[in-house]
Amino acid sequence: MNDQGYLRYKILRIIVIAVGVVLLIRLFSMQILSDEYDAKATKNIVRTEVEYPMRGEVLDRRGEYLVKSRVCYDVMVVYRELPKEGFDTMRLASILDISPERLERQLKNARMSPRARTLVVGYLSQEKKLLLDEGGFKGFYTRFRTAREYPRKIGGNLLGYVSEVTEDQVRKWEYYESGDYIGVGGVESAYETLLRGEKGVSYRIYDSYGAVQGSYNDGLDDILPVKGAQLTSTIDARLQEFAEELMVGKIGAVVAIEPSTGEILAMVSSPTYDPDLMVGRQRNNNYANMLHNQRQPQFNRAVKAKYPPGSTFKLVQGLIGLQEKVLRPSDRYPCNMGFSYGKRKMACHAHSSPLDLRDAVAHSCNAYFCYVFRDMITNSKYGSVKEGVRVWNDYVNSFGFGRQLGTDLYGEGAGFVPTPEYYDSRYSSSWNWGTVISCAIGQGEMGCTPLQMANLAAIVANRGYYYIPHMIKHIEGRDSIDSRYYERHYTMVDSINFVPVVEGMWRSVNVAGTSGKARLEGWDVCGKTGTAENPNGADHSTFLSFAPKDNPKIAISVYVEHGGFGASIALPIASLIEELYLTDTITRPKMVEDVLNFQPNYTRNYDLRQKRYDEKRNANK
Repeated sequence: MNDQGYLRYKILRIIVIAVGVVLLIRLFSMQILSDEYDAKATKNIVRTEVEYPMRGEVLDRRGEYLVKSRVCYDVMVVYRELPKEGFDTMRLASILDISPERLERQLKNARMSPRARTLVVGYLSQEKKLLLDEGGFKGFYTRFRTAREYPRKIGGNLLGYVSEVTEDQVRKWEYYESGDYIGVGGVESAYETLLRGEKGVSYRIYDSYGAVQGSYNDGLDDILPVKGAQLTSTIDARLQEFAEELMVGKIGAVVAIEPSTGEILAMVSSPTYDPDLMVGRQRNNNYANMLHNQRQPQFNRAVKAKYPPGSTFKLVQGLIGLQEKVLRPSDRYPCNMGFSYGKRKMACHAHSSPLDLRDAVAHSCNAYFCYVFRDMITNSKYGSVKEGVRVWNDYVNSFGFGRQLGTDLYGEGAGFVPTPEYYDSRYSSSWNWGTVISCAIGQGEMGCTPLQMANLAAIVANRGYYYIPHMIKHIEGRDSIDSRYYERHYTMVDSINFVPVVEGMWRSVNVAGTSGKARLEGWDVCGKTGTAENPNGADHSTFLSFAPKDNPKIAISVYVEHGGFGASIALPIASLIEELYLTDTITRPKMVEDVLNFQPNYTRNYDLRQKRYDEKRNANK
């Protein structure tokens, strides 16, 4: 070997030795110093599993359960882990309470993503879960869940329900993953972040056959789930149940408030639904049936519907007139079966004439409040009717109309109060006080939610202020609810001006007026009937009330679509609810019977509309 060949040999030898040393160092690092590959190996036998928390319960104001959670399970399958020799599909289908055909369809879906856990069926009971575990079905797993149950079966629209998250919700909120559940509507949605709790994480060791061998690191790395907070609502369960019973067969709403706190005692949207229908495997079918129901039981009329307030709104007109000094309580106006302006006339029912403010409230005189409204918006100090309407709008807004009240209820509507700009856009510049006179009696463009009308009853009961109506009075683990629910919100009307209006409401019930059937001996009930005109059928029946007159305990609004006069159906419903709340008993069974048997004039129309809808739907199928 010459010198040049020897040199090449030495260089090659050095390279081989260097490579060997590098490999040895790398192996030492991998096996002794680094846990990277150990972690990768661990991942082959350790699986991370989400541990779902129990959802928080909802109680009524007396501690009775409105919503509870029960344990159930989702059944998942990993297709690639299914035994090659097959399994007893008939037995498994029987345990899961599904047909063998549905099981086969689910397995076919799972085959599309063989390594992923695919949902086979949900809402498996604890008893069925034990049978599944005992059966040793390789490749099938259970995931802990909770399902809602409703001991009283009331408050469907009020409480909301729980449903699987949508893809949009998964993208929007980091907390949720596909297959998670979320509150929809009512309390469930409004307090979702408190009710849902916090997820946990567990690490499980599996062998090569997919069987659980135990917890990784003896469970020291596991994170336990945190149960959702328990909520105590302001709702009186017995009052809620009674109010829902009285509203069966009717379309409308009931809202009852404790004036001294703003706590909602009862809230009914009718028709409603049994909340249990939104739990379990038939939820989607039940929801579809509700969507096709022409009476819209899933629509919460109590907070979303926009109704003309009718004569109940006369209270606001009188109060504004007093504050603006265009009206004195002793002022008397004539009523010749209505209020005439130009060639038109705002009709009124028969009663004595002329009346002062107190008796105008008691007898619900249309003409009286047309005079008041006209005098207010045409007041020369405003310079124009347009500016008069603007001032009037500001007053009305201070009573909570034309805007959201800021309640904790899901989907609260704002209603509508017309502005000068609205009239400009509709009539250009060719409008005057006669154009808007229907607002004097809560008609025309006026639109209010039943919640806003109940809040008006609370405002009058409190002589000028209200607390934001709310549904939750205590949250587990917290000293108090949101501070905004403790703040008083004052109207633009001084408390002294409420005195004659309250006196008129008291006279309407206890002396002579349109609300006589609401009298409760010893309780000084104050009330105001309302008959809201409806161009599409019979008038709507509405009633505002609070009791007792001094230190009131309950304020209530009832609205029944196509119910006729305010005294015909809205009044007895409100009066019975007041009696139960104030006296803890019902002494007028005949009134209860009459309410239950009352069928508004629209019933046949809705039935016919539903029949036509179903026929068209079936034909399209």
